Amino acid sequence: MTDQHLAEEGVVAQAALGSSGSDAYITVAADGSGDYSSIQAAIDALPDQATGRDDGNGSLLPIRVKAGVYYEKLHMEKPGIHLIGEGAEQTIITYDDHALKRFPDGSQYHTFHSYTAFIGADDFTAEGISFVNSAGPGKEVGQALAVYVDGDRAVFRRCRFIGHQDTIFTGPLPEQPLDRSYFGGPRDGAERRKLRQYFENCYVEGDIDFIFGSATVVFKGCEIFTKSRLTEAEVTEGQVNGWITAASTPEDVRYGYVFVDCDLTSNAPPQSVYLGRPWRNYAKVCFLNCWLGAHVKQEGWHNWGKTEAEATVLYAEYNSAGPGSGSADMRVPWSNILTEEEAAEYALPRILSGEDGWKPF
Repeated sequence: MTDQHLAEEGVVAQAALGSSGSDAYITVAADGSGDYSSIQAAIDALPDQATGRDDGNGSLLPIRVKAGVYYEKLHMEKPGIHLIGEGAEQTIITYDDHALKRFPDGSQYHTFHSYTAFIGADDFTAEGISFVNSAGPGKEVGQALAVYVDGDRAVFRRCRFIGHQDTIFTGPLPEQPLDRSYFGGPRDGAERRKLRQYFENCYVEGDIDFIFGSATVVFKGCEIFTKSRLTEAEVTEGQVNGWITAASTPEDVRYGYVFVDCDLTSNAPPQSVYLGRPWRNYAKVCFLNCWLGAHVKQEGWHNWGKTEAEATVLYAEYNSAGPGSGSADMRVPWSNILTEEEAAEYALPRILSGEDGWKPF
């Protein structure tokens, strides 16, 4: 039976939902040995409102994705989707859309149509999967998202995110674009919500603003790898290789990006990468107990030419280690080196639990 027939009839999904066993799941296999050969077909077969089972244990119906390379552009707007791969090195989702690509009418994709995977509903979980945008460097193709995460309580464990410019976008969009009248993409004009997301033991790779957006996000025990993108001549000129974060945290949101026990690694030249710059003026980013490689510039942070943002951003570190760690006299004066008491304000429950008591950690 084809994926289309399965999706239309919902045979596999309904059978799995009807099972009272704790091992109910759907299988995707690129070689055709599973219930579906594409991830999108399996997602399309799920119920629209929820993937939870009525067996009393409240667990999610997983989609197990076997090892393989899945060349797919995923669009996921059903709550509770749970993707389980066979390891991020083995289960790979990849696509190659990018900002400079054009629609049939000649208009550009821009950033927010360029995603490999769009996650537009709450309670999404992914484990052991790579999300890749293979379009290429930003100087050739513009921005190219590996994931566009616009749901609350999203969790990623042991996943890889690989791209160049703008690898991970964590919604919602800011209130207004800076350079044109619209953002484009699947959430342009949508109501803005306060979103929380959690990345644990993940690997993130990119070069320019490759973690950006407005959500409250914790990266716990992750490796954040900045790619070298400069020519030898550009290195000699002392050009900037990249910026890791470009947060657009809303003014009324206490926490933006919080990196805990992470390693910041790179093959970029020493002193060529900033920890972040503000996409919007109330950006909030904190590194706690992180190891920083020699690629991190001693001044740490960049104002993106917005001197007014220096009074409104919250850029902070606590107990940084490694050659890129900086003391208060090395970092820009408008950033913060936290005291132990101040760092205690960044306990994970304070950041993520909210009114619903969410505890993904």
